[in-house]
Amino acid sequence: MAVVSRWFSFALVLICARCFSLADPFGSKVARAAAALPDLYEASVPELQAGLDAGHFTSVDLVKAYFARIEEVNIKGPGLRAVLELNPSALKQAALLDAERKLTGKRSELHGIPILLKDNIATIASEGMNTTAGSFSLLGSIVPEDAGVVKRLRKAGAIILGKANLSEWAHFRGSVASGWSGRGGQGSNAYFPHADPCGSSSGSGIAASIGLAAVTLGSETDGSITCPTSNNNLAGIKPTVGLTSRAGVVPISEHQDTVGPITRSMTDAAIVLSIIAGKDPNDNFTLAQPPVVPDFTKALNKNALQGKRIGVPRRVFLNDSITGNDPSINVEFEKALLTIKALGATVVDPADLPSAEEFVTSNNETIVLNVDFKVQLNAYFEALLKNPSGVRSLADLIKFDDDNPALEEPANFTDQSQLIAAEATDGFDAPYFAALAADHELGSTQGIDFVLKKFNLDALVLPAPGFTTAPAAVVGYPIVTVPLGFFPDNVTIGSAGPETVYPAPGVPFGLSFLGTAFSDFELVGFGFAYEQKTQTRLARLAFPAAIPKTQLKDVIGK
Repeated sequence: MAVVSRWFSFALVLICARCFSLADPFGSKVARAAAALPDLYEASVPELQAGLDAGHFTSVDLVKAYFARIEEVNIKGPGLRAVLELNPSALKQAALLDAERKLTGKRSELHGIPILLKDNIATIASEGMNTTAGSFSLLGSIVPEDAGVVKRLRKAGAIILGKANLSEWAHFRGSVASGWSGRGGQGSNAYFPHADPCGSSSGSGIAASIGLAAVTLGSETDGSITCPTSNNNLAGIKPTVGLTSRAGVVPISEHQDTVGPITRSMTDAAIVLSIIAGKDPNDNFTLAQPPVVPDFTKALNKNALQGKRIGVPRRVFLNDSITGNDPSINVEFEKALLTIKALGATVVDPADLPSAEEFVTSNNETIVLNVDFKVQLNAYFEALLKNPSGVRSLADLIKFDDDNPALEEPANFTDQSQLIAAEATDGFDAPYFAALAADHELGSTQGIDFVLKKFNLDALVLPAPGFTTAPAAVVGYPIVTVPLGFFPDNVTIGSAGPETVYPAPGVPFGLSFLGTAFSDFELVGFGFAYEQKTQTRLARLAFPAAIPKTQLKDVIGK
């Protein structure tokens, strides 16, 4: 009887299959749905939303697929070490958001979209994740509440997928390689084995570059969004300080810290920035921003450069002997200037900053950051509801690292000189305020604002590597970065640290547009116009072993 039943079932399957192949009311739908599934290596937020709205897949499917992709390459395979930990609540969040989509529709363009956060951005401990800035000294610590930007993401319906690795303490520890943290180990670029991913938002950059999440968040004090965006073939926005909240973010300096998106396209970056920007009573710098947060997606205009005046501050910033840039970067930059002209802009070249040379020798930024770091990190420690390590101050942190060398001082990663220099400061004294005033003079009065006004410019443009970030960093001005090119296959491989190399064949580099305070909207438009014209990101993939194989078709219904 069992044999007959199995034979009958098999025959029925064959008949049904034949029927479907002839009438095809179902088989073609399956084929069409499979064809409609976006490739997660490149999938954009609008593409993912379209698939979710059409019912081709769910947010639960997305979370499962991204979890599987991370599993393939994070510790296994090429060991990219982009992700520190996954959110054990992510699948539950996704299921609830799927149900809400069916019942009442989506809240925003980020509804049901998984996002990775740099691990200096706080999330409530009850969700199941840590906030550690990559340090074992904060493992198990309990933050009082979500970071301001996380509150906005949750309200928009985004799913917190996990925490990205980073350069420990946002690369304010000492002379350690970009992308290294005690908890996460050495992060690695996906475009060449063991290449420098650049810090400190290194894990966010690696993860975004190969589709380990839909989008990622990073933070920048001086270069930490711009550089990983550049090195990982991405689109990133370092917002004006005060446009996005830093409340709940492990700090370096309130004068320079800012949180922004690192994504695969300017479209995605604009969507994310539109959601995380805005005032926050827990960060008084945000209260100085314009009264209305723009919809940054309205800046996505292919003709944004038409009729604009873009300056090139060549002095110092395009000097290979000072910046360390490979000549191939400047070759691509000269091509970029021709493209910008072809897009209708007037290129003013040169448009030099009077303060350019001083940025090479000035120690003002270091003075400000050391003082701010000690004061603000101590305040962060004190605000924790619990910290099992017992660390409650910068002095405690230095001692913790020395007492736990296996965790925090392995071979080749013993330097915590920046922590020690910050601990030696005496607070907001006269030298601090003098340095703060000098920074404003260098970055604005004799820097970006000076040259914008002198030449009636709308923005400045430079290759992302080098000293590009310094003038904008010290005055908190925005930078938008998009792909510019890739190192040639015959480039001489250099060392970037004990375990990383740079430059290296095929490693990307970016182009940065800089402007004055709250010119973010205009810069997004410039970056978008250039990105759409060149499509540089699509010119080269990561090295094969670094490309995850899992796609949505592998998880739907399983």
